[in-house]
Amino acid sequence: MDWDAIAPMIVGSLFILTTGGVLVLRPIAKRLGELIEVMTRERLSGDREQQAHTRELLETMAQRLALLEDRQDFTERLIEKPKESAETRPRT
Repeated sequence: MDWDAIAPMIVGSLFILTTGGVLVLRPIAKRLGELIEVMTRERLSGDREQQAHTRELLETMAQRLALLEDRQDFTERLIEKPKESAETRPRT
């Protein structure tokens, strides 16, 4: 075998295979990249929606807790009043 004749055939074959691979695989890789980008955007927008929902839920819970605290304070004041009036009443 003569390596001087085989080397140009190997280089030519590799060039053809590389060019063909780029021509075939580039559009596939491009579409795959676009698909990944769209999926990432959807995931990020979903995370933002979830964060907004969680924020709204926490705000609602904070409002209800404040209302519960007000009711508890009112109830405690009602319970304390009879005790104070009984202690301040003059004994006869």
